[in-house]
Amino acid sequence: MAQTPRNPTRPVQIGSLTVGAGNPIAIQSMCATKTADVGTTVAQIEHLLQAGADIIRLAVDTKADALALAEIRQRTKANLSCDLQENYRLAADIAPVVDKIRYNPGHLFHHERTMPWQDKVKFLVDVAGENNCAIRVGVNCGSIDPAQREKYPKEDRINPMLDSALEHCELLDKLGFTRYVVSLKNSDPAAVVEANRAFAARRPDVPLHLGVTEAGMPPEGVLKTQRAFEQLISAGIGDTIRVSLTVPAFEKEQEILAGRKILNDIAAGRFVGMQTEGSQGLDIISCPSCSRVENSAFVDLAVKVREATRYAASHAISIAVMGCRVNGPGETDMVDLGLWCGPKYVNLKRGEVTLGSFTYEEILPRLKQELDTLIAERNA
Repeated sequence: MAQTPRNPTRPVQIGSLTVGAGNPIAIQSMCATKTADVGTTVAQIEHLLQAGADIIRLAVDTKADALALAEIRQRTKANLSCDLQENYRLAADIAPVVDKIRYNPGHLFHHERTMPWQDKVKFLVDVAGENNCAIRVGVNCGSIDPAQREKYPKEDRINPMLDSALEHCELLDKLGFTRYVVSLKNSDPAAVVEANRAFAARRPDVPLHLGVTEAGMPPEGVLKTQRAFEQLISAGIGDTIRVSLTVPAFEKEQEILAGRKILNDIAAGRFVGMQTEGSQGLDIISCPSCSRVENSAFVDLAVKVREATRYAASHAISIAVMGCRVNGPGETDMVDLGLWCGPKYVNLKRGEVTLGSFTYEEILPRLKQELDTLIAERNA
């Protein structure tokens, strides 16, 4: 990528790596193992390192996860990023043993609801500063800060994300903390391009992590991601990337290999191009396999959904298959038909309306029934 002009972002150190400031674009992945399972998680980290991962992300939701992370740190030299969700205070336990903390502005409201989000961010900044950690502000389309969401029409996918990211950057700068990167992710490549272009125009100094969230299964998920990345990276936007794929836990190297291929294609001028208006058909959205997946059958179910719905390929309908409670409810609100997968049951939704919970064996016939009804309604 050395021949591609890059935005003049500032350098941000993440462990042994520096992103931004013209440094090579870093490729990331995320472990799909349970963090508390130290041996299996370390094995996956080493597997991803061998595939060429520059940064590896893990999820920590409990004190047990945090304790395991300390042992994981002793057994690997990988550049580790830790994903925080509702319990922001776990940052105090994990910051001493990781290189970056990732928080989602939209999730700061779930824990200690009476505390202003600004105070929570200051807590994270203090912890990160004391422990030589970078921060990623990870803004996701399905979990937007409710105060930002309320300012715009429901169909506006861009401005709530953009305002949330800019607001947090402003606070971090005010607190004197500049060792941060930002991500603005959506399952729609066009929305990813629009949001990141708008952010880069306003804050060209801030390094950006690029990703199409819930890109889905390969090869479709790789193609979706390449469509977004080639538009942004060729314009100098993007300092780290992740190809978020729905794959079995120990096939996560596909994310790294796909990312490397996409960067090579962009450098060589091999572009696939964005889809034109009216060319979209059935869109299967599925989240990347990670440690929060509550039933590993989720990955198999996503593949079965793709196969069972191929007959609807020409219809502009979106179906989401989500693997956990963290992103499942919000992400499935924004599609035509959503499957939010729990440990034993799959919640079937049509838009924001829940139609019921079904076993993994029952869900496919019920999904096809709803899909047929939706097609018939639109044809009518």
